[in-house]
Amino acid sequence: MRRKKEEEEEEEEIMEDYTLPPGFRFYPTEEELVSFYLYHKLEGGRQYFNGVVDQIIPILDIYHFNPWDLPQFAGEVCKRDEEQWFFFIPRQESEARGGRPKRVTSSGYWKATGSPTYVYSSNNHRSIGIKRSMVFYNGRAPKGTKTQWKMNEYKLVPGEQPFPASTTIPKLSLCRIYKKSKTVRAFDRRPPPPQVEAPIPTELRATTSQHNDVGDQFVDDDQKLSNPLLMTTERPCSPESSSSGDDHGESSTNDNNGQLKMEVDNNELVWDWNHLNWL
Repeated sequence: MRRKKEEEEEEEEIMEDYTLPPGFRFYPTEEELVSFYLYHKLEGGRQYFNGVVDQIIPILDIYHFNPWDLPQFAGEVCKRDEEQWFFFIPRQESEARGGRPKRVTSSGYWKATGSPTYVYSSNNHRSIGIKRSMVFYNGRAPKGTKTQWKMNEYKLVPGEQPFPASTTIPKLSLCRIYKKSKTVRAFDRRPPPPQVEAPIPTELRATTSQHNDVGDQFVDDDQKLSNPLLMTTERPCSPESSSSGDDHGESSTNDNNGQLKMEVDNNELVWDWNHLNWL
């Protein structure tokens, strides 16, 4: 009881001064977004963890808003960011019933581009998440007008979530909203990482992307994940990359054996508060 009270007081102290000095940005890699933020958010985490993360990545049904309205709902850390904003997206009822999510807003719709790709662990090169890229169109399909608003949506690999096996669909996914720019964004400014040379099975080099123009553009995720031919094979690269994929290629690639298995490192969910003094 005493320990819980101390944690609550510690959380309150952090929240009282939750502003970043000029020049500081929330700068996560895709691996960090999936293996730390999304994984532990789904796990439940400790109360103070959720309190801090909510100030960075809030939960929001982004499809209730047009993309240009989303920055005002960003977490305190990202609200002043002019390049990218992060949100946890709650699962839709249609997904809970086994259907596809409806990615339609009052002014347009989100359309998937390319096929889903993987996010990898830098420790063991296992696939830990699935990334889907989308672009926003004004109007109604199939005659919508393409805009510069983009989104990367991240989900954990099926069957490896931090909750009972009976729960087949995660309650949350994580997305990064950004606007296409002619300049290099902060998310893409990391130096090019060393190339990871991984043999790519011949059968994975031929890919299929079946899609339409409304909502989720592709074959159901279950079909894709059970059939590796429906997954895109991108150029090999380091899992440490955090590129958005627009200007510098996708940062997620298929692993050596194409298996969708997640391995989360046995690191405890411990925040080093000394590193958070700048908050």
